Amino acid sequence: MNKCDQCIIKQFNALKALGKNDLIRISGCKTSKFIRKGETLFREGESINGIFCIKEGVCKLTKLSANGKDQIVKLVIRGDLLGQRSLVTDEKSNLTAIAVNDMEVCFIPKNEILHDLSKNASFSFDMLQEMAKELRIADNIIVDMAQKSVKQRLADLLMYLHSTFDVDDNGYLSVILSREDYANLVGTATESAIRILSQFKKDDLISTTGKQIKVIDFEGLRRVE
Repeated sequence: MNKCDQCIIKQFNALKALGKNDLIRISGCKTSKFIRKGETLFREGESINGIFCIKEGVCKLTKLSANGKDQIVKLVIRGDLLGQRSLVTDEKSNLTAIAVNDMEVCFIPKNEILHDLSKNASFSFDMLQEMAKELRIADNIIVDMAQKSVKQRLADLLMYLHSTFDVDDNGYLSVILSREDYANLVGTATESAIRILSQFKKDDLISTTGKQIKVIDFEGLRRVE
């Protein structure tokens, strides 16, 4: 079992505020698991009762809409924490987490985290900051959905993916999403996302091979209307 106090991932989230003894205690009660691409970490309506620390991989958080379609709310990446809301409320998860690629995650029980929240002011403050960040991101998404065109949202998404994830030796995004995923992330039909991506390729803003995408012209994407 990997020790939390020796894990570099803690530097990316609120766990960095915990002392060595607290991290050693958490190491003794956490569980680590591997999630294969396409598998579910947890489902909407389930009780999480703790937090997940993403050590490797990417997952998508989806919400089932009234028409029965899954809407991708956000992508969760290496270093992120999942399940913070379960720490302050007994409500069940309102999202489903699905692995985009192979993942390694650690689960820390709720009672262990509550212990640190009550004893460590710095940790509590960092957790509040992370929740505030999530709210800010949600606010921005709402504004973008209302004020930006689908083409602009898709252009923004491509630039976000390039700045957030590594690229391979040929410059293609390391995270591979389906065209349906792209559509769900920007709130449009799959056919519309495919058509816009094809136009971006025709305009030499991106290049593609199979499901892989490479951003070529950042300024051009920024100018999309």
